[in-house]
Amino acid sequence: MEAWRLIAAALIAAGGLVLVLLTMAKVRERSGSTTGQVALAGAITFTIFAVLCVLVATALAPWLSWALVILVGLTVTVMLLAS
Repeated sequence: MEAWRLIAAALIAAGGLVLVLLTMAKVRERSGSTTGQVALAGAITFTIFAVLCVLVATALAPWLSWALVILVGLTVTVMLLAS
Protein backbone atom coordinates (compact mmCIF):
# COMPACT_ATOMS: atom_id res chain seq x y z
CA MET A 1 0.00 0.00 0.00
CA GLU A 2 1.36 3.40 -0.94
CA ALA A 3 2.24 5.92 1.74
CA TRP A 4 0.01 8.61 0.26
CA ARG A 5 -3.02 6.34 0.71
CA LEU A 6 -2.23 5.87 4.40
CA ILE A 7 -1.73 9.61 4.91
CA ALA A 8 -4.97 10.47 3.12
CA ALA A 9 -6.89 7.82 5.09
CA ALA A 10 -5.44 9.09 8.38
CA LEU A 11 -6.43 12.67 7.54
CA ILE A 12 -9.96 11.60 6.68
CA ALA A 13 -10.15 9.55 9.89
CA ALA A 14 -9.04 12.53 11.99
CA GLY A 15 -11.53 14.85 10.32
CA GLY A 16 -14.20 12.17 10.55
CA LEU A 17 -13.74 11.85 14.30
CA VAL A 18 -14.32 15.58 14.71
CA LEU A 19 -17.34 15.44 12.41
CA VAL A 20 -18.85 12.53 14.36
CA LEU A 21 -18.62 14.56 17.55
CA LEU A 22 -19.98 17.71 15.90
CA THR A 23 -22.88 15.81 14.36
CA MET A 24 -23.78 14.26 17.69
CA ALA A 25 -23.63 17.67 19.37
CA LYS A 26 -25.89 19.22 16.71
CA VAL A 27 -28.45 16.42 17.13
CA ARG A 28 -28.29 16.78 20.91
CA GLU A 29 -29.01 20.52 20.69
CA ARG A 30 -32.29 19.94 18.85
CA SER A 31 -35.32 20.15 21.09
CA GLY A 32 -37.01 16.82 21.64
CA SER A 33 -34.05 14.69 20.59
CA THR A 34 -33.49 11.48 22.50
CA THR A 35 -30.32 9.68 23.46
CA GLY A 36 -31.08 7.07 20.83
CA GLN A 37 -31.23 9.69 18.09
CA VAL A 38 -27.86 11.06 19.16
CA ALA A 39 -26.34 7.58 19.17
CA LEU A 40 -27.86 6.78 15.78
CA ALA A 41 -26.49 9.97 14.24
CA GLY A 42 -23.05 9.16 15.63
CA ALA A 43 -23.17 5.58 14.35
CA ILE A 44 -24.26 6.62 10.86
CA THR A 45 -21.57 9.30 10.61
CA PHE A 46 -18.91 6.91 11.92
CA THR A 47 -19.91 4.25 9.40
CA ILE A 48 -19.75 6.73 6.51
CA PHE A 49 -16.24 7.80 7.45
CA ALA A 50 -15.09 4.22 8.07
CA VAL A 51 -16.20 3.28 4.55
CA LEU A 52 -14.51 6.40 3.14
CA CYS A 53 -11.25 5.51 4.89
CA VAL A 54 -11.32 1.97 3.52
CA LEU A 55 -12.05 3.22 -0.01
CA VAL A 56 -9.27 5.80 0.14
CA ALA A 57 -6.83 3.23 1.49
CA THR A 58 -7.63 0.66 -1.18
CA ALA A 59 -9.52 1.70 -4.30
CA LEU A 60 -10.05 5.37 -5.04
CA ALA A 61 -8.00 7.35 -7.53
CA PRO A 62 -5.42 9.77 -6.11
CA TRP A 63 -7.21 12.91 -7.27
CA LEU A 64 -10.49 11.73 -5.73
CA SER A 65 -8.83 10.73 -2.47
CA TRP A 66 -7.20 14.13 -2.03
CA ALA A 67 -10.42 15.87 -3.05
CA LEU A 68 -12.18 14.01 -0.24
CA VAL A 69 -9.46 15.03 2.22
CA ILE A 70 -9.94 18.68 1.22
CA LEU A 71 -13.74 18.36 1.41
CA VAL A 72 -13.60 16.84 4.89
CA GLY A 73 -11.16 19.53 6.04
CA LEU A 74 -13.37 22.32 4.72
CA THR A 75 -16.45 20.77 6.30
CA VAL A 76 -14.76 20.51 9.70
CA THR A 77 -13.58 24.12 9.44
CA VAL A 78 -17.01 25.46 8.51
CA MET A 79 -18.82 23.46 11.19
CA LEU A 80 -16.37 24.54 13.88
CA LEU A 81 -16.62 28.19 12.89
CA ALA A 82 -20.43 28.04 12.70
CA SER A 83 -20.91 26.52 16.15
